[in-house]
Amino acid sequence: MKNNTMINEFILLGLTNTWELEIFFFVIFFLAYISILAGNCLIILMVTFDSHLHLTPMYFLLANLSFLDIILSTVTLPKMITDFFKERKTISFWGCMAQIFLAHLLGGSEIVLLIVMAVDRYVAICKPLHYMTVMNHRLLVGSVLLSWTVGFVHSMSQMAFMVSLPFCGPNVIDDVFCDLPLVLKLACTDTYVQELLLVVFSMLLALIPFILLLLSYIVVLVTVWHCSPSGLSKALSTLSAHFTVVTLFFGSLILIYAWPVSIYSLDKFLSVFSSVITPLLNPIIYSLRNQEMKAAMLRLRSRHICSRPNF
Repeated sequence: MKNNTMINEFILLGLTNTWELEIFFFVIFFLAYISILAGNCLIILMVTFDSHLHLTPMYFLLANLSFLDIILSTVTLPKMITDFFKERKTISFWGCMAQIFLAHLLGGSEIVLLIVMAVDRYVAICKPLHYMTVMNHRLLVGSVLLSWTVGFVHSMSQMAFMVSLPFCGPNVIDDVFCDLPLVLKLACTDTYVQELLLVVFSMLLALIPFILLLLSYIVVLVTVWHCSPSGLSKALSTLSAHFTVVTLFFGSLILIYAWPVSIYSLDKFLSVFSSVITPLLNPIIYSLRNQEMKAAMLRLRSRHICSRPNF
């Protein structure tokens, strides 16, 4: 590896070179990161300590999704925030490789978890009498372990051909953090095969599951409409939150990794979107629009008030 690699750091261009805008972005992203941690930690606490939510398969999966979002945003956001105060934004070679590895590990895991959540919604709507039997504890735990396994295999498959490439300069990345397509272009060799494999792997892991998920939503809605037209609005309400998260998450991944035409300004926006906006929207979509989560918050609040000693 040392024989092939002549550079020991990469330079990140970030979002802007204007000091006033960097201060503005610092405030925005700092508040966003605090909100991501607070919102997703709240979901995990609600699911862990509320007995009703803890025993419901959907919320078990939602807590794991929040855990992934916390780690995924922590991989990129803290460094992005501190870089706003640096004139020269750099990251070490192995720090860059670690960012890429963790981003693909967590992203691959989240893809599988979102698919399992879609299956959960399908069973809940189309097979309500068998819901707790099908979505049992063993299946849920196995699904979470499977998501981490798929994420690890996907990440290792990306890194296998990445770390063997020679990097001798240039070392400038026009983004806010290390991303695989941009780093590939900096290799001192022809990377056509690697870029092609990246698109193929991304289509297999992101584009195809996204299409299948959209088809599953259509099947669910058509099934509900045939069985009970009056229940269509309820099914739409149930699926809308999950559909929003899936579209935002998969859409950004497809445009970054599987789309053949690369537009740097759009890629930079999508990089920020996937690492900031999506983890921020998840607790908002699943909590503020969810009556059971609101009820759990009220129960926890009343329990805390009632348990407070009187003086």
